[in-house]
Amino acid sequence: MRLILALLIVANIYANDILTSYRLNGIANIEKELDIELTKSEYWQGVVAKSDTKFGYFESYDNILACDKSLSTLDFYTLDENGTYYFKKQHKAFIGKVKGDKLKQGDLKTPVGVYELTQKLSKDTKLDPFYGPIAFVTSYPNLYDRYRGKDGNGIWIHGLPEQESRDEFTRGCIAVGNDNIECLNKNIHIDNTILIVDEQKVKTDLPKEIYSSILAQLYKWRYAWKYDELESYLSFYDETFKRFDGMEIAKFKEYKKRVFSKNERKSIVFKDLTVVAYPNDDGIFYISFYEQYRSDSFSFNGNKTLVAKLDEQNRLKIIAEK
Repeated sequence: MRLILALLIVANIYANDILTSYRLNGIANIEKELDIELTKSEYWQGVVAKSDTKFGYFESYDNILACDKSLSTLDFYTLDENGTYYFKKQHKAFIGKVKGDKLKQGDLKTPVGVYELTQKLSKDTKLDPFYGPIAFVTSYPNLYDRYRGKDGNGIWIHGLPEQESRDEFTRGCIAVGNDNIECLNKNIHIDNTILIVDEQKVKTDLPKEIYSSILAQLYKWRYAWKYDELESYLSFYDETFKRFDGMEIAKFKEYKKRVFSKNERKSIVFKDLTVVAYPNDDGIFYISFYEQYRSDSFSFNGNKTLVAKLDEQNRLKIIAEK
């Protein structure tokens, strides 16, 4: 009881401080104080503690497909009413004929990575019967794939031929039985499902402290961006950084210097945050969110993706951005 009373007193004092600051300095000053609070690990520790981080931190994905290439399986997890990702079904799968991570078009390998489902194909969209009744198109090659110089396309999750036999391997896709692809079709939507593919069992249960630290640092990056703290902002970028269009770190720094010199007031909102440890690549994280950006000269509403690593001091360093 005493602890609850103490917390209420602290909360009231903090609320009074905010009101006083607003009364004396206006809303802009309050906004900055709240933005500082979003950069603190303590806040994100409380947020992450309430989330099931078995596979990562997710705010918008209800379903996870986890492919273990060593066992040729595709496991389906879905979010229950308690906010927990529970195992629903394992599907036996055919994967690429050649072992290893996909590097180029035609190498017959299934890629390792984190992928969105970008499109659903069916008979109504004139899907070739060889791929069964349904196919889900993945986002391969994604930002990290392109950063590493991978190429190719057409990596799908699909069914099996209805009127002919086929080999027990693919050219890189993940193929499951037609009953299974129909089952997936009934239970998932491409907008709320993410695919994680690993050489072995997809890694789970990283310490929650890693996710809270990454999220706090992500908002420190946002703070520096929003308030034109150029040196702090650029400190989040690794020297190996490459933007989606090929722009490397030196030109990127010059570009950002010109942008920050405008000293414009900005509004930057992040929604639907995702942070996933990248498969088969320790210390690399896939980060995505929906961004709402406004300034005097530019506006943007859309999805943003970062690939970042944690350095030896556990500092977040962005290596790719789209």
